[in-house]
Amino acid sequence: MIKKLLLIISITFVSTILANEVKVVNVSAKCSVDKICTFNVTLEHEDTGWKHYANKWEIYTPKGKLLATRTLYHPHVKEQPFTRSLSGVKIPKELDKVIVKGHDLVHGYSDNIFVYEFNKKD
Repeated sequence: MIKKLLLIISITFVSTILANEVKVVNVSAKCSVDKICTFNVTLEHEDTGWKHYANKWEIYTPKGKLLATRTLYHPHVKEQPFTRSLSGVKIPKELDKVIVKGHDLVHGYSDNIFVYEFNKKD
């Protein structure tokens, strides 16, 4: 009985913590011929105020090299989900996809990532 109770409490605690991680729900990009891009990234997060909000998103190569960071300077408590842009991101020409990760002040980087695949018109 005690083991079951501890298991339920553990699952509830872990679910509560993970439930409030940043979710990258959409990514779009417009790129020049030289693959200098403007990214529009939509995040969803249960911002509660200045102590707990989604404070950035980042773009990485598939091998983990950081390409760009978009810092978010304030909470978006009543604006969910929300989209923010970042221009001038140089993407190596050989890449056909990038990884977008969200970050918040309490949980750090979310396990939820978004793989953006470039198509021929990007």
